[in-house]
Amino acid sequence: MRKKPNLIPRVERCGELLEREPAAHKGCWLADLPGFQALHVELGCGKGRFTVGMAQTNPHVLFVAVERVLDAMVMAMERAKAAELANVRFLDLDAAGCLDVFAPGEVDRIYINFPDPWRKSRQFKRRLTAPSFLKMYEQILKPDGEIWFKTDNRPLFDWSLEQFEAEGWELDQVTNDLPAGEGGSMTDYEAKFREQGVPINRLVARKRR
Repeated sequence: MRKKPNLIPRVERCGELLEREPAAHKGCWLADLPGFQALHVELGCGKGRFTVGMAQTNPHVLFVAVERVLDAMVMAMERAKAAELANVRFLDLDAAGCLDVFAPGEVDRIYINFPDPWRKSRQFKRRLTAPSFLKMYEQILKPDGEIWFKTDNRPLFDWSLEQFEAEGWELDQVTNDLPAGEGGSMTDYEAKFREQGVPINRLVARKRR
């Protein structure tokens, strides 16, 4: 991701969408930001196409978009601001910090879309579907909470399936060729891959009771 010109002024122009002290909302996101029925978290929102699309079609849901690359997140913020969305907030945060900002059983759904596959075997702990991350998700999700996972990378998907199964998650809607228009809004990556004819892998994992 290239460094964006005038990055900080661009962020400030969308400042009402950026949660600068997210830990202050831990355990009370829906109480602090009333008017919503559920809390959904997207890990690695990138340029925000998925975030904005889902927020537009689900106005009753509060979407919290997590992104550690500010140069990407500023474009997502600008998209959300242009769409005049009131149900999106952004966190300049690494996904590993979720326990610092979400309380146990607070989140209804987590989205993981086209994450970095961290291809080298020694890097597996950094994958967002690694066992340590799955244990963290299990903590912050409600008893019936879900993870929606999409990727173009078949080896990552197959490896992730093994991790979900080993950790006892209930799996549903597992596919290696997701039809267009299913699985929620498209990301920019998904749109590009579909134009290239690359199949999309997807699953829904439900927290074990």
